[in-house]
Amino acid sequence: TNIALFGVDSRDGNMDYTNTDTIIIASINNDTKVVKLVSVYRDTYLNIGEDHYAKANAAYANGGYKWAISMLNQNLDLDITDFVTVNMNALVEVVDALGGFDFELTDEEVVHMNNYCVETSEITGKSYERIEPEVAGTYHLNGVQSVAYTRIRYTAGNDYKRTERQRAVLTAMIQKAQKADLKTINSLIDEVFGDIKTSYSNTDLIALASQVFNYSLGETTGFPFEKNTITLGSKGSVVVPCDLKSNVIQLHQFLYDDTEYEPTDTVKSNSEKIISDTGFHQGDGY
Repeated sequence: TNIALFGVDSRDGNMDYTNTDTIIIASINNDTKVVKLVSVYRDTYLNIGEDHYAKANAAYANGGYKWAISMLNQNLDLDITDFVTVNMNALVEVVDALGGFDFELTDEEVVHMNNYCVETSEITGKSYERIEPEVAGTYHLNGVQSVAYTRIRYTAGNDYKRTERQRAVLTAMIQKAQKADLKTINSLIDEVFGDIKTSYSNTDLIALASQVFNYSLGETTGFPFEKNTITLGSKGSVVVPCDLKSNVIQLHQFLYDDTEYEPTDTVKSNSEKIISDTGFHQGDGY
């Protein structure tokens, strides 16, 4: 079972037709109950819909969740039907309801997180305590601080490192939820339901949540695996899969341990178009 998780870059809480700066595929092995997480880098150059090639995060802005899901399915050979979209407020509420998390931060992460906390607090109306002095250490982060931490991209690794932070917070959420009782989780769902957009009903989510104690978190990674960057005129700086076909083969090995997978003609066609537009072939990435 694959579920698309979208985090919108929205200052007013809007969850329709806006950029999704977080795109994560949660893949659940229904036999082993192991959950794998794959971040699709927001700037990945893909067919976002109707043969329009642009950054992956623009699919949701152009055609809502339907385009965003279709983008993942047609470029990555997946069969996603369900999704959950969250704004910053939803994430803050979940973290606070779970009691916050301990994270080990570097000097520069503390500085950037403090800076991001200002806007995150203004957007969500939630409070936080500034970390001072701004030095490395292990800190207990509340909702505003955790969201600010997931927004950091001005360190080594840039957006790639940011997706690692996002997966780290999701991992902490899963681990904390597994230690909570079902009553806490159900009340959490009721509290945040108004701050998410999803294909699931409230009842569906509660049924899923009742199984959280049976799941275990497996590996997490980012997509594309082999990549490069190029500036394409008005499209700006994009992340290029080198090439899409070989990256999708690696993705299916990662998700399903499938060594026999052969990409569809759609993926092959998209791959050729990306090569034509960027000049990057398999082997040109890092």
